[in-house]
Amino acid sequence: MNRLRADLLLLLTAAIWGLAFIAQKIGNESLPPMAFVGARFLLSAIVILPFALGEARKAERPLQRHDVLTALIIGLLLFVGGALQQIAMITASATHGGFLTALYVVIVPFAMWILTRERVRPFVLIACAISIGGAWLLTGKGNAAQGWHTGDTLLLVSDVAWAFWISLIAVFLKSTYRPFFLALTQFVVTAILAIGASLVFESPTMTGFETALLAILFTGIISGGLAFTLQIVAQRYTPPAEAALIVSLESVFAAIAGAVWLSERLTPLALTGCVLILMGVIVAETGPTLMRRFRAAR
Repeated sequence: MNRLRADLLLLLTAAIWGLAFIAQKIGNESLPPMAFVGARFLLSAIVILPFALGEARKAERPLQRHDVLTALIIGLLLFVGGALQQIAMITASATHGGFLTALYVVIVPFAMWILTRERVRPFVLIACAISIGGAWLLTGKGNAAQGWHTGDTLLLVSDVAWAFWISLIAVFLKSTYRPFFLALTQFVVTAILAIGASLVFESPTMTGFETALLAILFTGIISGGLAFTLQIVAQRYTPPAEAALIVSLESVFAAIAGAVWLSERLTPLALTGCVLILMGVIVAETGPTLMRRFRAAR
């Protein structure tokens, strides 16, 4: 696979994840958040299991202890990010969910610095300032259509988990290319933790599962089993920061989907905030390249 195909897979992933915000909102109407997260990722694990077993039979070398440990940590981060996001979607709109989740892209370079000591680029600081300004406009200060809710804050907190999640995936793939093992492991860890949390803190009903079935099927099979795995496969060929940039376009798809299916609207100021967030994402990744070309042209 070349870089172009990998980037197209990431774009497809972004589109699927953008639509998934609609399914998550619908799921919250019938099920408590942890029950929904547990159900969707349990289904994702079942879908990916045959591929993981086939991959294991063809593997050239056995997994090392640090590979398994890294995969477990990635699963823990997926649980934290997914759980906070699902809880947030109780009060946050699908549009806000997509755009605020996209902010994790500017955290990825800092996460990579912590994990690999890769230096943070100056343009990232500019991107952070632009994106924070955009997030402010999405609040009541920016007169967003539905104001700022607790869920919006939880989405910002989940960005840290998403940033380290996508960064650790890059670290794992440099050590060993076992995408289906990684996908299965993160799904199983997330499902176990979410189901455990649901049994302790929630009281889901069978009727709730039946009502949310379509949302579970979409997020479990399409968003989970397919899109999460595509993202892992593509990250072998696309660096984590660039991958985060492409995947963050889920915010655009979430906004479109929210307008079409949930009749969500943004005021002009809030829409400006969305544009600023996307500008921050773009600056974080294209700024250094443009500067190098400008210096070379002088």
